[in-house]
Amino acid sequence: MTDVLLRQHIAREGVVTDGRLFRAARGGPVRSQEYGAVWKEARRRALTPAQVASPLASIPYDLRHACVSFWLRSGVSLAETARRAGQSIAVLQRYYAKVLDSEETCMNDLIDQGFAQHEDSGYLSPGDPS
Repeated sequence: MTDVLLRQHIAREGVVTDGRLFRAARGGPVRSQEYGAVWKEARRRALTPAQVASPLASIPYDLRHACVSFWLRSGVSLAETARRAGQSIAVLQRYYAKVLDSEETCMNDLIDQGFAQHEDSGYLSPGDPS
């Protein structure tokens, strides 16, 4: 649903030549001093009163953090997540350590599945150093 709304907005409003979706009244970038007021109004329009009163997406960065966390929890590699987020792998490891740590069991399960597939295929045999 959100994807449809975003595509409709782009079809109606377009983007500026550098790819920005949001722009100030005269077409320039939205100034940092304006973000707070615009974000507050967007939350008021998009969320229920109870959600507005909550800390849900209280600042724009919350959405970025949620997105990166979602990508990591969905199994997107560190390298690809870093590329999409415009960050280094080191930054992801530092700021998203809790997300990454919580995936250890899932990753161990994937490794176990890999071993099982190779054992079933006869690719690896006991004592095979490769």
